[in-house]
Amino acid sequence: MTALVLTDPSLPEAVTRRTIRAEGRVRARFHSTPGVTKLAALYETGGYRLKFPRGERCEAVLVNTGGGMVGGDELAFSLDADEDAELVVTTQSAEKLYRAESEPAKISISLKLDARARIEWVPQETILFSGARLSRKFMVDMARDASLLIFESTVFGRIAMGEVISDGLFRDHWRIHRDEKLIYADDVKLENNMADLLKRKAIGNDARVVATCLYIAPDAEIRIEEARDALRDASCECAASAWNGMMVVRFISSDPVALRRSAVAFLTRFRKTDLPRVWQC
Repeated sequence: MTALVLTDPSLPEAVTRRTIRAEGRVRARFHSTPGVTKLAALYETGGYRLKFPRGERCEAVLVNTGGGMVGGDELAFSLDADEDAELVVTTQSAEKLYRAESEPAKISISLKLDARARIEWVPQETILFSGARLSRKFMVDMARDASLLIFESTVFGRIAMGEVISDGLFRDHWRIHRDEKLIYADDVKLENNMADLLKRKAIGNDARVVATCLYIAPDAEIRIEEARDALRDASCECAASAWNGMMVVRFISSDPVALRRSAVAFLTRFRKTDLPRVWQC
């Protein structure tokens, strides 16, 4: 059977208004038995999976089976740590954000820490290709005596390819509540000509990669000098400050390799243990 399709050059080209996008959902809860943290519940859908390497500590690795995100993709990640649970969460590789036409990719991360729980959120880099659009939210609810470490690094453009990131969107929204009180709020919005924005001294001073390490714990303030000592040999610009039971460390550089090297050295020394093995792959 054959068919003949006639086209009229005077008619406008057909435009697909909405294409199929990835919608990933991951929900996990971890429970502590004496000396051991175990997975208590897990729900996964879409292209994301949570894997658990064997080891002495509880470690979860988030895997994006699609290999990256485009405009309109969504990821919602929710994690609950019950009383005394301790775990490390990372990603299999850097998360890549590809060029988007209009809609941004959306990432929503929700963490809940009960009494004396401890979560270390240490994913590998997020890489924004030129034209990428990303809207990301961090929402955290934690008990007063819980401990949380978040490390997030964002690379603007594929520098090894000589790419200069131009049009795009990077929107980052962090809200941390401790004992139901807002203690930390951070918002970043870079849009359109991002390369020019990052060149400004008050914004990036020609940076191509930025990172934040947030540590909230009962001992956060008394460890500030320890953190600064761990930064002394860094090969990128960085600084640490502490107040109100939390510590913030910022990294910024024109060289992603230098920042990664400095961040790995800091995190290893400050956490007193190596980063997850996937960081070395």
